[in-house]
Amino acid sequence: MKKYFERLWNAIWDSTDIDEKAEAALKEAKARIKEMKKELADVKKAAKNVAKQTKDVVDAAKGKKRRGRKSTNRRKTNNNSKKVKKWI
Repeated sequence: MKKYFERLWNAIWDSTDIDEKAEAALKEAKARIKEMKKELADVKKAAKNVAKQTKDVVDAAKGKKRRGRKSTNRRKTNNNSKKVKKWI
C-alpha cells in the first residue's frame, strides 16, 4: 500500500511539472506574439511610407521637381578657409 501512495504522489508531482512547463510555454508564446504585433505595426508604417515615396518616383518620371528635404550628398565648399600645414 505504501508503494502505491508513493507512486501516486510521484505521478501527481510529475503532472504538475508538465503543467508548469505548459504555463511557461504559454507565457513565452504570448510575449512573442506581443513583440510580433509591434514589429508588424512598424512594417505597416514603413509600407505606407514606401507607397507615398513611389508617388514621388512617378512625379519624377513626369519631370516634376523633387519634393521634401534637399539631398545631403551635396558638400558645402568654403574656399576662404586656410589650410594648415602639419609638420611631421
